[in-house]
Amino acid sequence: MTFGFASSSAASLSTSASAASASRLLEPAEWAAAGIPLLRNPREVVSGLHARHHPQPSTAIVAVLDADERLRASASFTRRPAPADGWMFRNALLAQLRRVIPHDLRRRTPVRTAVLLYCREGEARWTEEDGAWMWGLRDACTLHGLRCGAYITLTHEGWQVLGEGRGGRRPNAHSAPEPFDTSEAPPLVPRTGGPVSEVLRRAAAR
Repeated sequence: MTFGFASSSAASLSTSASAASASRLLEPAEWAAAGIPLLRNPREVVSGLHARHHPQPSTAIVAVLDADERLRASASFTRRPAPADGWMFRNALLAQLRRVIPHDLRRRTPVRTAVLLYCREGEARWTEEDGAWMWGLRDACTLHGLRCGAYITLTHEGWQVLGEGRGGRRPNAHSAPEPFDTSEAPPLVPRTGGPVSEVLRRAAAR
């Protein structure tokens, strides 16, 4: 009976952990109802981030835009193989935001917006991994005093702003980046991607 009880407890803990992980994601309907501000020119934002960071599949790029939708800072990192979990993604995004730009927690209303571009394999349709990234982006923005902005996927089919229905064929997950004019880059924008998050490294090592 002791062995049976221990086995049951382990199964219960595993089920609880899976349920908690599943709750840390946003469905498309929840995302659409959250009032995420629309990008005025999503193609320009996507092309600019693609040219700066040269993303490959499993690359996440978090970028901060000012009120005029100008890029103020950006960082990229690689998602290591591990179960999709919004909490883990939140911590990774927050670490990158803290590295590249000061928080806005003292402001009553956020004036800057964070957007996330995730390059991945597979079809352009929403996946649970996308839902976990959405949850992570929303939570990271709250903790850094930013407005939660668009979540964009980059696949072999092209780019797509999830929840908006806007997208295009280029750039895509396998296209070569277009030339980037560094003379016009804002001084706060790092041109190279950030280091892989320690949070993702530890998760991948388990």
